[in-house]
Amino acid sequence: MLKAVLFDMDGVIVNTEPLHHKSYYQMFDDINIEVPDELYASFTGQSTIAISRLLIDHFKLPMGPQTLVELKRHHFKYLFENDDELALLDGVLDLIKDYHHNGLTLVLASSASMENINNIFERFNLNPYFIAKLSGADLKASKPHPEIFENAALASGFERHECMVIEDSTNGIKAAKDAGIFCVGYDSFHSHDQDYSLADLVISDFEEIAYDTIAKHFTSVLSEK
Repeated sequence: MLKAVLFDMDGVIVNTEPLHHKSYYQMFDDINIEVPDELYASFTGQSTIAISRLLIDHFKLPMGPQTLVELKRHHFKYLFENDDELALLDGVLDLIKDYHHNGLTLVLASSASMENINNIFERFNLNPYFIAKLSGADLKASKPHPEIFENAALASGFERHECMVIEDSTNGIKAAKDAGIFCVGYDSFHSHDQDYSLADLVISDFEEIAYDTIAKHFTSVLSEK
């Protein structure tokens, strides 16, 4: 029986990708590197510190990862406060309220920094619906490592087979499956170059996983195992 839902944030709850894209490329300009689209797409779902380490290794940069993190966060902070593209994804607030109303325990498990998570949750008044918020930026290993979802399941108070993850990235889906958790892949209009083949269920509209529908689907899948 489904008891808890573990939400990714970027690309699932809020579309911060345009802001991240702008702030990353401003940071790339700051340090004078050209990042191909294919390489940038591979970063999806990873924390800023993990991406910074990859950039330093890939481009043999003569600085520490925290320097890149601070540059990127400086640009993102400005954009967060001044860019009008930031919005909740269509239908996600209704889904969150639907799950909360039906007694599911909700946990946020994002690669974003806790500062960004808190800013998003305060801006869109999401705190009343979630019992915990976890930041992958605080962990030693970033997605696709399963640690964040292992911790999120623990935070929910339920067993992993009673949890479900909603993810939009290749790295996030792999992390969920390696943690042994049922995973819904959200293939939205905003998703680009992501692999959903490992997901247990792939959707393009949150109405497809409304509580009544997903609870029945989840139970039927478990009964087949």
